[in-house]
Amino acid sequence: MSLKTPLGRVLGLGSAKSGFHHWWAQRLSAAALLPLTLWLLVALLMLPALDYPTVSAWLSAPLPAVLLTLLVLAMSWHSALGLQVVAEDYVHQPALRVVLLAGIKLLHVALAVTAVFSILLVSLGARP
Repeated sequence: MSLKTPLGRVLGLGSAKSGFHHWWAQRLSAAALLPLTLWLLVALLMLPALDYPTVSAWLSAPLPAVLLTLLVLAMSWHSALGLQVVAEDYVHQPALRVVLLAGIKLLHVALAVTAVFSILLVSLGARP
């Protein structure tokens, strides 16, 4: 007994076997974002002020710098996965879809690299 539809049996079509990985990566990134975002909100609320010297001094410790970097990377990954799904589902011209998907990936890589570089500069004591 097969669970395939009659048309699916005739055409040999089945699952593309790629959706689960994407779905799972989206859930993992969301699960990482929840505690990291809560940590950032609580940590910023506990600071005496939100001016550059105070935040820079806080970020100069290794733990906040590492956790903020993880937050930025998880956020970038999660956003790229979400926009990829939107592009794949709603852009029907193949050439435009390829260009859009490449642009989404490049934009998110550029934003993540810029954010990590900025975190490093601030944590290592660069002055504005």
